Amino acid sequence: MSLRVGVIGTSFGARIHVPALREAGFEVAALVGVDKAKTARRVGRLGIPHACTSLTEALELGLDAVSIATPPATHAPLAAEAIDAGCHVLCEKPFTLNAAEADGLVRGSDAAGVVAMVGHEFRWSLAQSSIEWALGHGMIGTPRMAVSASFISMLRTFPMPDWWSDPSLGGGWLNASGSHRIDALRQWFGEVEAVSAGLPSIREATSGVPGSGVDDSFNLRCAMRNGMDVALVQSGAAAGPGATMTRVMGTTGTMWAEGDTVCLADDASPGGRVLHPPPELALPNVDALAIGPLAEMTRSELPPYIRLAQAFREAIAGEPHTAGPCPATFHDGLAGMRVLDAVRRSAADGGRWTPIEEGTAIVEGGGGTP
Repeated sequence: MSLRVGVIGTSFGARIHVPALREAGFEVAALVGVDKAKTARRVGRLGIPHACTSLTEALELGLDAVSIATPPATHAPLAAEAIDAGCHVLCEKPFTLNAAEADGLVRGSDAAGVVAMVGHEFRWSLAQSSIEWALGHGMIGTPRMAVSASFISMLRTFPMPDWWSDPSLGGGWLNASGSHRIDALRQWFGEVEAVSAGLPSIREATSGVPGSGVDDSFNLRCAMRNGMDVALVQSGAAAGPGATMTRVMGTTGTMWAEGDTVCLADDASPGGRVLHPPPELALPNVDALAIGPLAEMTRSELPPYIRLAQAFREAIAGEPHTAGPCPATFHDGLAGMRVLDAVRRSAADGGRWTPIEEGTAIVEGGGGTP
């Protein structure tokens, strides 16, 4: 079954979406970018047949699917246009600017009967998928508490696009990284009941360097519907060596991630042991595709994105899902945006506990409590 896809976005779209979709068996028929010259150069380098300057132009080529890798403020109108044209859609995170936009896309995609997924590729990262697998097999009993903390200096050194510093366009660390962490919580534990949050700017607060105008860090406490207590702390602007820690504690044991490796300690193994997840969670080798100055980032992002693209193709073809975790649908995207909206309300109100707004659009096939 030949499927023609158009990729919108000449940065992350060209670097990750194009090779991932090709590895999954799609024919990448067009690349869409606002800069005509840049788009033409990327098309020539990647061997894509058509360079387009609008989605409308690309849709005239008779596409089956569209992948969106553009700034967040453009996601809703682009996805709506693709859905109206009868195309299946893979949309980057953060899904939209707010839950109201997300709700409109859920309703539109459901009515059109198209496959609609969100770019939460890290559901397939080895650590994240291994934790889901271990929880599903009851390896720590009933999960009670989880902590995830990460501190990196990326925003002090890595050049970000102009839109990233504008909250009205979807910029900020909560959208960029927090959206992934909220999705991981839902993948592992189900729905979030309420949040207490802070959205500080570390650079502005600690270094005297003018802030970017948006959050570069977040500090979240999440009360899950299953009774769990979860703490999420991250900064993308912390000076010094990076540090990351994820720990999930249950009634019979504790799991933690060390890079891609997940370890478990319980009464039988108090010092901990390495878990060995099933072979279907293994990720493809992308060394031949990871080239250029961002090769290290590509090695991290592309393998799980290939798995996401494969799930996208399977769903379009009506084939059973085969490789590990369920993909994030637009329903997941809506649920995630409701949490992000509540985080912003809580932060604006001094960290007040804020409930997640109820809704009828709930994840199908994922996010269940182990």
